[in-house]
Amino acid sequence: MRKTPPSRDVQRERREWQRESDRWTRERDVERGYRIRWGYVGIAYLVEFMVIGASLWGAWLFAGVYSDGDSKAFYFMLLAPLVYAAVELCRVPLGILARTQRSYFIRALAIVGIIFAAGVTTKSVSQLGEMMFHPRLMDAAKAKTALKDAQADRNTIDGRIAAADARVAQYTTELDQIEKRAAENASQLAALPAQRCERVSGTNSRGQRYSNLKCVTDPRTATLNASVAKAGSDRAGVTKALEEARHARSELDRGAADRKVADAEQVYRNSVNRSQLHSFTAMVYGVDPIEVTEAQVHAFLRIFVFVPALCAAFASTILALCAVSVRKTFMDEDDLGATVDPAATPYMLDSITEALRQEMGYGQAKPTREAPEQPQREASVAGGAVIPLDRRPAVLPASAGAGA
Repeated sequence: MRKTPPSRDVQRERREWQRESDRWTRERDVERGYRIRWGYVGIAYLVEFMVIGASLWGAWLFAGVYSDGDSKAFYFMLLAPLVYAAVELCRVPLGILARTQRSYFIRALAIVGIIFAAGVTTKSVSQLGEMMFHPRLMDAAKAKTALKDAQADRNTIDGRIAAADARVAQYTTELDQIEKRAAENASQLAALPAQRCERVSGTNSRGQRYSNLKCVTDPRTATLNASVAKAGSDRAGVTKALEEARHARSELDRGAADRKVADAEQVYRNSVNRSQLHSFTAMVYGVDPIEVTEAQVHAFLRIFVFVPALCAAFASTILALCAVSVRKTFMDEDDLGATVDPAATPYMLDSITEALRQEMGYGQAKPTREAPEQPQREASVAGGAVIPLDRRPAVLPASAGAGA
């Protein structure tokens, strides 16, 4: 606590200085014709800086995701957002100019600039809104694609099962035919006569005698052996193809296809339930979230993205416009906002004069010819009648004056 009381002279000087400062500010505002509430302007700039910071941060993340690791592409993608941020910073000054400029042409230019800057802000904020919904929409799109593939697989399972059965039957028939042909060739080969061998002797060109054993084979033996060998190779190829066809047929199961569709539908439902956009769309159209169409979702995406972007684009500008209060006369500076009817001006002047006379000790005013009308005037004033501007005494007719 202070041990000595504050100086009254100092307090008086502070009060006088504050009154003088307020008077100077009021006179300045009256001379300019407007007054700016800088607190509201500061809030508008704060909103602008928040929008600009969020837009630049979103552009940074967007460039990091879609530049694919290319540093030059990354920085190229950041040039336009920097220019957009500079344009967005012009909206609040343009809003103040639209209210304070006296030239209608300059006001029109400021309004056009506000619209252009608001368009840039709408683009930046709408991109942020789309980035907010993008991950959930991508998860829902992937789950829906998997569900469509599972449904298509289930719808074609019967045809693929029939085709697999036909291939198995075909390979089985071919294998039976090969087995039958191999058996026939083997039986024919067994029915051929055995090989005949006989001793052959003679003298060669040198005069030497020779004696060899010569065997004679049936000419059909070679053909039948080739047929048996070919049947063996064909049997091996058809057997392998038959095993593959049977394996492919074993993987075709209607129950497995139904289970795959059910699992894909559950995954898609979970993805849709995590998407706020799908939930709102389903709520408005009154359908199940997994039954909403892409057109309905993108219609709501336009609403959820562009409407908030427009609101964010014009919010700070509207606040800057409202921060300027136009003042044209001194009476507009009255704290109570009261105005004086011109008809009451003479009455106020007479009241002030009468009060000054009584304060200075001049006594009561002399009665005039208006005295008889004073009660009637006071009654009319009390009743709310308008006080006449002409307060001069009535002029008597000349005949009346002569008779008096």
